[in-house]
Amino acid sequence: MNQDQAVILTILAITVGMFLWGRWRHDMVALGALLACVLTGLVPGAVAFAGFGHPAVITVACVLILSYGLQRTGAVDALAQRLLPTGTGPMVTIAALSGLGAVLSAFMNNVGAMALLMPVAIQIARKHDLTPGKTLMPLAFGTILGGMTTLIGTPPNLIVSGFRAEAGLGSFGMFDFSPVGLVVAVVGVLFIALAGRFLVPARDQAGADSFDTGTYLTEVRVKKGGKAAGKTLRELESDLEEADAQIVGMVRSALRVSAPNTSRVLQPGDILVLEAEPEALSGVLSGLGLVLDSEDDNPEKDAEESPSDEDQQDSKAERKKSREDRKDGEDIELQELVAMPGSALIGRSADELGLRARLNLNLLAISREGMRSIKRLRSTPIQAGDVLLMQGRPEGLSGFSSEFGCAPLASRSITIPDRRQATIATLVMVGAIAGAAFGLLPAAISFATGVLVFMALLIVPPRQVYDTIDWPVIVLLAALIPVAGAMATTGTADLIASILLTNLAQGNTIIALTAILVVTMVLSDFMNNAATAAVMCPIAISSAAQLDVNPDSFLMGVAIGASCAFLTPIGHQNNTLILGPGGFRFGDYWRLGLPLEILVVVVSIPMLLWVWPL
Repeated sequence: MNQDQAVILTILAITVGMFLWGRWRHDMVALGALLACVLTGLVPGAVAFAGFGHPAVITVACVLILSYGLQRTGAVDALAQRLLPTGTGPMVTIAALSGLGAVLSAFMNNVGAMALLMPVAIQIARKHDLTPGKTLMPLAFGTILGGMTTLIGTPPNLIVSGFRAEAGLGSFGMFDFSPVGLVVAVVGVLFIALAGRFLVPARDQAGADSFDTGTYLTEVRVKKGGKAAGKTLRELESDLEEADAQIVGMVRSALRVSAPNTSRVLQPGDILVLEAEPEALSGVLSGLGLVLDSEDDNPEKDAEESPSDEDQQDSKAERKKSREDRKDGEDIELQELVAMPGSALIGRSADELGLRARLNLNLLAISREGMRSIKRLRSTPIQAGDVLLMQGRPEGLSGFSSEFGCAPLASRSITIPDRRQATIATLVMVGAIAGAAFGLLPAAISFATGVLVFMALLIVPPRQVYDTIDWPVIVLLAALIPVAGAMATTGTADLIASILLTNLAQGNTIIALTAILVVTMVLSDFMNNAATAAVMCPIAISSAAQLDVNPDSFLMGVAIGASCAFLTPIGHQNNTLILGPGGFRFGDYWRLGLPLEILVVVVSIPMLLWVWPL
């Protein structure tokens, strides 16, 4: 061992120790490791920040933006409504939920997929009388498993592909990870569905990803050609029951019906007053072809007798103005505001305030304790303590809040689907994936093109683009790539590989491959998975070179191991997300995670040897 090797090993040991200690954020630790390598001469200062231009880093950033676009337009919500079964037992439902999470994670950021499906998982738990953790942990593990199936599914896969390219072997393709990853994911999801209910501890919910404002009362309009048109109220109520929503009133041709007959057939243009949880609004709208009354650009085309609808005629000019405002390129946001005691809103309605005409804001829904019936949403007087779901430009919402004495609530994701934008976003994402999968463009270029299209079409407003990127992950990747390069240039990776092969594997290639996989898996349970991949890739390449075998099987072993962090809440962000809502403790994860990791090893080693023979 020479001096450079001793220095890089010391830096690496301190870095791993800092990761495990958890006092500093991962990006800070990684940046400290990079600066230490620069100061000790192991990484030239001129290339210290070259990692920020690495294709893997650019691709990760672009995938985060594209994932946000799919979430923002409601595309994934619509998919969930169509694919998740209804009327089945908990085992089948949990299997479907975990499987859907795995599929989504293959093509979008798995943290984004987890965040999208968390409200669905909690609703399923409530429906089947389960504690939230019984559905949240299977979902979290399913999304982690799904990420290993494609190049863009998880950052470790991109890092592994980057190291393969630097070794002169070319990058992995979009679906090179699929043969092994898909089998592991399918077996893992089946195991989760069968054993999850018994191995996940039942804990009371310690907290939630969001606060509780109760249910909203909101108005939705039956869209012409939508799924709800032509149904009876009884049939629609059955569909709404799945989303924990219910009809509390109906308006037809300006006539309010407080207790509509359940045999009444719905017509285009009918307005329904729904009571629903905030997180259920998106599923209700996308799944049944309903639109928010305030958001229907052309309601007169849907109504059979639009001239007789006085409310519709009165607001025609305001709707036209709203449409023009939404087309002028300005950002439109949703915000929950609570009317404070003494607020200038108290006793006044949206119509009296002129929210649309004067302030260019829409009142989409009201949440009020004990309120079950309203005449019309925009004519309902506001009371102190009402929670208002408002839509408008950020500056307009901020000014309204200050002027009328409202307090903005902590932000949370409430998605109002836009079918047109959701379709466009899906097509753009498919095009970006196809461009990378078929080799038409490098992955980074293909996904960057998709991001540019998203910005140009305002699927993701330009003002919000950089807010959607998880910058600590980007800095972590960019900082560790030169550190991993120093491990290779100083011969440290060769040294570690030699020790591993001599003392543990004793020259046996299958044992060596298993050791690489297991060590990577153990590290990923306590370190960031991207950092684990960056540390283990040089060791894997060196091990394969010393054994004179195919390095692809060892690199794929690193990819699998880095994507399997199931023992702790800190190994993966999805595990951390469910810690509070599931009421879990630190030691709860291994009960399902340990047998799952053992199963992954048992399944993946034969698959690696078959698909990527040594």
